[in-house]
Amino acid sequence: MKVLSISSEAFPLVKTGGLGDVAGALPLALAAKGVQTKTLIPGYTQVMKAVTGLVKKYEFDNLLGEQGTLWETRYKGLDLLILDVPDLFDRPGGPYIDPKGKDYEDNWRRFAVFSLAGAKIAAGCLPDWKPSLVHAHDWQTAMTPVYMRYAYEREIPSVLTIHNIAFQGQFSPAIFPALGLPAHAFMESVEYYGDVGFLKGGLQTATAITTVSPSYAEEILYPQFGMGLEGLIRARVNAVHGIVNGIDTDVWNPETDTFLARNYSLKTLQQRSTNRQAVAARFGLHDDNSPLFCVISRLTWQKGMDLLAETVDELVRLGGRLAVLGSGDAALEHAFLNAAARHPGRVGVVIGYNEPLSHLMQAGSDAILIPSRFEPCGLTQLYALRYGCIPVVARTGGLNDTVVDATHAALTSGSATGIQFTLNDTNSLLYAYRRAFKLYEDHKSWTKVQKQGMKTDVSWDASADAYVALYSSLVAKGQ
Repeated sequence: MKVLSISSEAFPLVKTGGLGDVAGALPLALAAKGVQTKTLIPGYTQVMKAVTGLVKKYEFDNLLGEQGTLWETRYKGLDLLILDVPDLFDRPGGPYIDPKGKDYEDNWRRFAVFSLAGAKIAAGCLPDWKPSLVHAHDWQTAMTPVYMRYAYEREIPSVLTIHNIAFQGQFSPAIFPALGLPAHAFMESVEYYGDVGFLKGGLQTATAITTVSPSYAEEILYPQFGMGLEGLIRARVNAVHGIVNGIDTDVWNPETDTFLARNYSLKTLQQRSTNRQAVAARFGLHDDNSPLFCVISRLTWQKGMDLLAETVDELVRLGGRLAVLGSGDAALEHAFLNAAARHPGRVGVVIGYNEPLSHLMQAGSDAILIPSRFEPCGLTQLYALRYGCIPVVARTGGLNDTVVDATHAALTSGSATGIQFTLNDTNSLLYAYRRAFKLYEDHKSWTKVQKQGMKTDVSWDASADAYVALYSSLVAKGQ
């Protein structure tokens, strides 16, 4: 089977969150199942500087008026197709924002062009490689199945994965004439509350829809989580499949991870203490026996970081330490920095994105706090399980699917891997803190939960099997 994966990110070349991790890891897992995947990504500045051995595969002379070159290469196990359109992708800043932190005004055009290139490849523009299925990810590539439906006769099956339905690619209706679609496509597919909705168009036209956890597939049927698209999701519920994410267990392996102060395994768990000391030193925290909590997150309302900021003082009063790594809302960044100033030696904060430090924190912290209001899947709790860092998570989405709450029954049976709580307000978060402290005081039970988490299969193996089954069914129906 030949799959064209289309993503605006792919680790290790470009990553802003879980999308990049998934787009980088899933093709490797599928390869072990006999699925050949080529991943189409934009030729961002950082991508073009990093890759070598480029082979020109195709020249696009008219992508909504843009010219572009399609390059092919292999990078750290990934078979890549790179769309090189310098005017759109060779820019400073991030994939979606400029150096000042503002969205590029032409993001609609950048990712419409990118999606159209994907549709042309799906239609067979490459003479030596034709995919049997297209897998698009999030709003940035959601226009691919739209273009596949309206612009080309060869329509192969398509899968669209929702990594976070809150990010939808909603733009003014004034851009519609520039998208190169027939007039009837507006009301049939992309119209979204009077605007143009890229994600909405993809959800309307893709053969199948996947979410990154079974619980999230159910949650987005309702207004609280569907973000205005719940009606469309309900109408297409038979096409929706919840497949939980995995992680790259070669990259995230405490036995071999080069970012750690000391490697360890399930059998040498006591060696984690060296990493614990390293985390304390990096964040300027006291090196003592009190529980060390960490946060590795975007500092946003969705992630529940406002509630965490409000309860930091109580976490310290209970005797805990907190290490925070992340960036996001300026007010929340300041709130955590102020907490660090109030509690020197007890709270430490690093603002920004730091992949090596995130590995060390997972290996050295006792627990990770993930109080998300909604979480399609979440990957940090999977990394935490792998590293013996106990996840303390809100009972939602993929957090609910991947962490077994340390109830009396689960502790007795030995199945507990973390602590779950229903996030309603600061009181529910405080209750979760107290449960974590109580478990920490019972060293034997805490260690059992750590070890059970480390035994959990968080790899892509089972999830890749689910994707292969879905792909196979779609291709068989398409024939």
